[in-house]
Amino acid sequence: MTTEPADRSPDRIGLRGTPVGVVLLTVAVALTGLLAAALGLTVPSHLPADHPLPGPARFGIAIVAFAVAQLARLRFRTASGMVSITWGEAALVVCLWLVPAGWLPAAALLGVGAAWTVMSMVSDRRPALELVAIAGSLTAATALAAAVATALGPPLLAAPTPELALTLTAAAVTYLLTTAFLGAVTLALRHGIAIGPPLLAALRGKLLMFVGNVAVGLVVVALLELDARWLLLLPPPLWLLQQTYRHRLRADQERRTWRAFAEATAALNQLDERGVATAAVTGALTLFGAELVEVDVARGEGRWRRYRADRGGQVRDREVEPSAGADAGEHELVRRLAVGSADVGRLRVRFARSAPPSARERDGVAAFGDALAAALHDAATHRELRLVTARSSYDAVHDQLTGLLNRAALLAKGDQALRQRAHDHPVALLLLDVNQFKEVNDTLGHSAGDQLLRLTSNRLAALTRPGDLLGRLGGDEFALLLTSVPLVEDRTAPLAYALRQAREVAERLAAPTEVAGVRMSVEVAVGVVVADAGAADLTELLRRADIAMYQAKEGGGSVAAYDSSRDAASTDHLALLAEMREALAADDQLVLALQPAVDLATGAPTGVEALIRWRHPRRGWLGPADFIRPVENSEQLGSFTRYVLDKALEVASGWARDGLDVPISVNLSARSLLDPRLPAEIEEALRRHQVPPHRLVLEITETVVMSELEVIDEVLATLRGMGVQLAVDDFGTGFSSLTFLTRIAVDELKVDRSFVLRMADSPEAAAIVRTTVGLAHELGLRVVAEGVETAEQRTALAELGCTAAQGYHFFKPMPADKIAAVLASLRDAARGNVFPLRADGAS
Repeated sequence: MTTEPADRSPDRIGLRGTPVGVVLLTVAVALTGLLAAALGLTVPSHLPADHPLPGPARFGIAIVAFAVAQLARLRFRTASGMVSITWGEAALVVCLWLVPAGWLPAAALLGVGAAWTVMSMVSDRRPALELVAIAGSLTAATALAAAVATALGPPLLAAPTPELALTLTAAAVTYLLTTAFLGAVTLALRHGIAIGPPLLAALRGKLLMFVGNVAVGLVVVALLELDARWLLLLPPPLWLLQQTYRHRLRADQERRTWRAFAEATAALNQLDERGVATAAVTGALTLFGAELVEVDVARGEGRWRRYRADRGGQVRDREVEPSAGADAGEHELVRRLAVGSADVGRLRVRFARSAPPSARERDGVAAFGDALAAALHDAATHRELRLVTARSSYDAVHDQLTGLLNRAALLAKGDQALRQRAHDHPVALLLLDVNQFKEVNDTLGHSAGDQLLRLTSNRLAALTRPGDLLGRLGGDEFALLLTSVPLVEDRTAPLAYALRQAREVAERLAAPTEVAGVRMSVEVAVGVVVADAGAADLTELLRRADIAMYQAKEGGGSVAAYDSSRDAASTDHLALLAEMREALAADDQLVLALQPAVDLATGAPTGVEALIRWRHPRRGWLGPADFIRPVENSEQLGSFTRYVLDKALEVASGWARDGLDVPISVNLSARSLLDPRLPAEIEEALRRHQVPPHRLVLEITETVVMSELEVIDEVLATLRGMGVQLAVDDFGTGFSSLTFLTRIAVDELKVDRSFVLRMADSPEAAAIVRTTVGLAHELGLRVVAEGVETAEQRTALAELGCTAAQGYHFFKPMPADKIAAVLASLRDAARGNVFPLRADGAS
């Protein structure tokens, strides 16, 4: 019996690509066989002198017997390679009885060598190294078997007895085990596998024929002893026995093949491409006894990936070109893998050169390829489904525009993070709102707004520390939960830490950038709240941070901490709106507080700003910061605006009787300008109170005039056409404060109090005031500085050329019944060139 390795060599000798261990084993076995053959010929023959068959004839018969036994081989493929089973044991048994044992190694060497050389030249095309290995291993096995037989009792021409049968059987078993062992060792060394599987496969396939071989050999010995002419009857039974062997081997191989096919195809039931391809290449190696299996997988967009496994059992994969490996080489089968018209891959199976694929193996590769194609298609479908599911899961918890956590996910993860902290461990929440976001949308378009949001989210993500949670709540609001707030004995330290982080965030975001080709700075209002992890859930923290954020906006700064004293008013705004409806109908709750503006050169009154106060029956006195924002966002804005205008014009109408020609200023909400009926309502109010239009000044913010909505332009143009004056409040705080002056004709600029308060210490603030005053002079506009609190500020404004100012340095806001007397006093003092510096009790 011989085991044919599955590996093939590109050269005739067979050294190239052959492991060193195989070469050394082949040399050792070959030398052993040669030595055994040479030594065996020197052993005395002990032939009977009167026997009619001479020694040379016997030696020739032995050579022929060994050759014919090899030529009448049967082959089957195993996972380790092709295995040939021959009539070697039968030839050995006969030759041990007929020929001196010492001659058999030489006879086996010549007969086996000749037979395998002929078969290699006709079909196998084996390299010389393999032929040497086969001849050497069979010669060595014959020598060992002959030694065993001689030791048990010389079988030469012995009488057929049970003892002779046992001796010959023992020799045959030795021959079987030796050849199987040497073949298995060769395969193990060549392919780096264990010796057990090929050895067991060879013995299992040979067992039936081994029994038959020994039986045939013993029958031939008996017939030779009885009468050699009986041998003429053996060819038909031997042919039938050969067919029986062939059928049995084929049936066994079919059974093993179908079992292996079922196992290999079942292993393809994987949910991912790698699992399917790995199972395919390893399964095909076993199923077809191949030396190499490749599976190329089409991955879309012209990309292919190749999975490859050889006899070493290691699976490798890499990217390949789409056309790589399209043609089948010699002793290869290539199968296109397709499901319908969809090309999913390609299967390549390479067989040993000594055992090219049969028709049945071609059918097997085709069936396996179809199963593999379906498995790869299912894996690709499952991969797409996983991607869709993952995307859906991702979208469910992430904001689509920025990729940050959305509101729901932030609340869930935030509550989870709070539960994981110690009950008294401080945490901080920063709520950020992008200033002028609506103006960016309105002026530059929504794509620019989206770009601004993505830029903000990227900068925030870069500032986020491990363990923090960052999310977009919607619109232009972002929230950052700080879970690693330092824990120290000072209870004020966590708030100080959170405020530092908030200021750092605001400063980093304010770094100049370009959005839609416009250079701008992203300014934000940040509300900060600090609490113990067990004191509140994230929803409550967001509510508190929202209050702090609006405090930051109203205070004119960028960062503000949560003030619990202002919480009740902020959280009660729904009830506040209901109470506002009652206040508008009561006529004694909403009252005006009037603050004059004076000429810095003469002290004469240049105007009066009407501020609204709420004398709440339960809450006490409320300033605009306590109720203006809820009103602006409600349907009561129109009624509220008409109420304030009516109250202001009623006061201004009385000034005419006292000879006071002083305009009155009323702040106008941005939403009010969206109402095209506003000019008609104002005109009716002016007519009803008999106040000339030029004595009404409507204060609007840059936020309003930056919008390019046609309705706003039409409302402002109509008001200007009526003669109503327009003033820009909080000038200088917008990101493009000057651009609107080319679109909207105004009469007055009011410098924001934040610049006035800082101009003594900040060159930048002073420069803004100076530039504003110069610009107003160039355009012929009045300039009023807000929030003047000290004489130094007044002097500095006068030196800068500012024409008028208002603030606590001059007058606090006062009731309507006192304003007429103050205005008359200022008028009279101005005529006498007396400049009162401040009102009684002002600070």
